[in-house]
Amino acid sequence: MDLSLFYFADDSRENGTDRYQLLLDGARFADENGFTAVWTPERHFHPFGGLYPNPAVTGAALAAVTRTIGIRAGSVVAPLHHPVRIAEEWSVVDNISGGRVGLSFASGWHATDFALRPENYADRRRVTVEYIEQVRALWRGEPMRTLDGVGNDCELTVHPRPVQPELPVWLTSAGGVETFRNAGRAGAGVLTHLLGQEPAQLAERIAAYREAYAERPGADGGRGHVVLMVHAFVGEDEDEVRELVREPLNRYLRSSLGLLLGAQVDGKRKIDPAKLSEQDTEFIVNRSFERYYEHGGLLGTVGKLRSVAAEFADLGVDEMACLIDFGLPGATVLGALPHLAKLRQEIQDIQGVAR
Repeated sequence: MDLSLFYFADDSRENGTDRYQLLLDGARFADENGFTAVWTPERHFHPFGGLYPNPAVTGAALAAVTRTIGIRAGSVVAPLHHPVRIAEEWSVVDNISGGRVGLSFASGWHATDFALRPENYADRRRVTVEYIEQVRALWRGEPMRTLDGVGNDCELTVHPRPVQPELPVWLTSAGGVETFRNAGRAGAGVLTHLLGQEPAQLAERIAAYREAYAERPGADGGRGHVVLMVHAFVGEDEDEVRELVREPLNRYLRSSLGLLLGAQVDGKRKIDPAKLSEQDTEFIVNRSFERYYEHGGLLGTVGKLRSVAAEFADLGVDEMACLIDFGLPGATVLGALPHLAKLRQEIQDIQGVAR
């Protein structure tokens, strides 16, 4: 089981000069302490996540201050961009990093985001799968035929040429089993989370992904790669950690209520967050906090989290992307990273013995 860092910051309370300090300092720490990758998202027009409107820009910054760690987008919202533009931007980052880029593609769900490309909203899932293949082909050096500004046929290739001959690719899923299958059919990895899906459901969807991955044309006997984004804060005292993360995690859960309630209730219906009373909202958020604290993230002490990591591995997860910037002060987060690094090392040691 690999561990990586994931960023999705709340921009509503940050000081203008320090907004990206945790990103840069955390990436340096991860680079020096054996973590697999650093993921930054694409998020538009909202304080929560709004520090990251373009993961290629943040990825370029990370590439310049690190040496070995993977630089990944979690995720590129593919229908908001032209595939040539995606390939061009990330080829630059691949060159700056010496070949450490990986991209997870998402179809997007916020209608407001599609102010950037409204024509792609209705068919965004199909467009995403199509763009993944186009970006991969461009990355390999294959030309794309299209029309220029006056309507003439033209042929485009990407410059600069990327360092990696093949682009590592994931497909982001909020839990829909068909997205897992699409990732498998495409020979891509999956990036997912536990908002809106239970662990047992995740295990079923991973199994469906593995089956589709193995049955695709040209399958090479591999199993693919499943990354689970989890909230992470590791400390020395269980009660202290619980109280430290309670308020920021509740705030995060409240901001993600639509995803929390996106799963069907009793297999029959969905709940509209806008129709909930404040009392009902607080009940759902508080209940979700207890569940996530105990079983949905890497929250607590190293001793507790060894078994939690094993549970995730048993579900079929290959990598945990540790969301560290969900609202705690940057200095607090950085001060706790050595505990997360200790957990990473213990997981690796246990796996080494098991082999």
